[in-house]
Amino acid sequence: MAKRDYYEVLGISKGASAEEIKKAYRTKAKVLHPDRNADKPDAEAQFKEVNEAYEVLKDADKKAAYDRFGHGAFDGSMGGPRPGPGGAYAGGDFASAFSDVFDDLFGDIMGRRGGAGGQRAVRGSDLRYSLRVSLEEAYKGMQKTISVPTALTCDTCKGTGAEGGTEPQTCPTCSGMGKVRASQGFFTVERTCPTCQGLGKIIKNPCKVCGGAGRIEKERSLSVNIPAGVETGTRIRLAGEGEAGLRGGPAGDLYIFIEVKDHAIFQRDGVNLYCRVPVSMTSAALGGDIEVPTIDGGRSRVKVPSGSQSGRQMRLRGKGMPSLRGGASGDMMIELAVETPVNLTGRQKELLKEFEKLSEENNPESAGFFRTVKNFWDGMKG
Repeated sequence: MAKRDYYEVLGISKGASAEEIKKAYRTKAKVLHPDRNADKPDAEAQFKEVNEAYEVLKDADKKAAYDRFGHGAFDGSMGGPRPGPGGAYAGGDFASAFSDVFDDLFGDIMGRRGGAGGQRAVRGSDLRYSLRVSLEEAYKGMQKTISVPTALTCDTCKGTGAEGGTEPQTCPTCSGMGKVRASQGFFTVERTCPTCQGLGKIIKNPCKVCGGAGRIEKERSLSVNIPAGVETGTRIRLAGEGEAGLRGGPAGDLYIFIEVKDHAIFQRDGVNLYCRVPVSMTSAALGGDIEVPTIDGGRSRVKVPSGSQSGRQMRLRGKGMPSLRGGASGDMMIELAVETPVNLTGRQKELLKEFEKLSEENNPESAGFFRTVKNFWDGMKG
């Protein structure tokens, strides 16, 4: 059976760039890999066909010959090399072609270490710190000093992990690559070097202070700017203030999560504040002025309309919390709670009874309610 065109095999045009050829090969190889197609007997043949096409098209000289003579450039009819066992051509290396897609196929299982030979320094971990602030502090904003336990770069060895005057040495097992390869039949398996744990370096004389880690555990004080308007769940990021990296790697970040404590007087809803104010029965009936606190420590006078009921709300504009993202401040809502007197004296009871006799027409809501109840009962009897 005649061979398919290599460009057709990879699903690309003849004018495809080297990067497009490589990308197409990786995509096809991952889809057709025999380990992922155990139930498809023709997958292995297709996989070999893709590798054969890529082995030719990735090489500029072979690609030029193929573009001019087609398959005849390699089957001997044009004087070119003949394919060897398994479809590889003389001068070509299937393992080399397969290594281009190796990381894509096994990266999720084995993990990767970017950079040359795994010698790239390891970034430190990010840290989380929970900070509780009062509502007044959230209103004003502030500078707060916190103590954070973290791993800092060892000053003695400057983060190298080696005793003073010495340097980490190239790992003899992996030659500094951080990875070792082993051939297993058709495949080449790559694993993290067991000697250096993928770092590419070993320390023969570890630092006595940090034990070769290049960092030490220590508590550090930091000054944190808490902006006005923060609320529970607000996250503040301090770049580079997290855990120190291994062997001189960059530090991680510190994330501060804010929790605003409950307040004895105010309840918060976004940028608005609510304040429940008890008023006497007579004050609610007669009306008058009351004095209420505000979150900034000030006082405001509020007029209570005569005949006010429990639950009535009055708004103080701009007396709420500042907006974290700028803009106008919220409002403060005053909610009245009409208080019934307790522990009455004999004289107070007499006056209230007398007042009740004189107030039959002053309670329209209760009169209307009981009138509705009477009609309901009469309807049930009917």
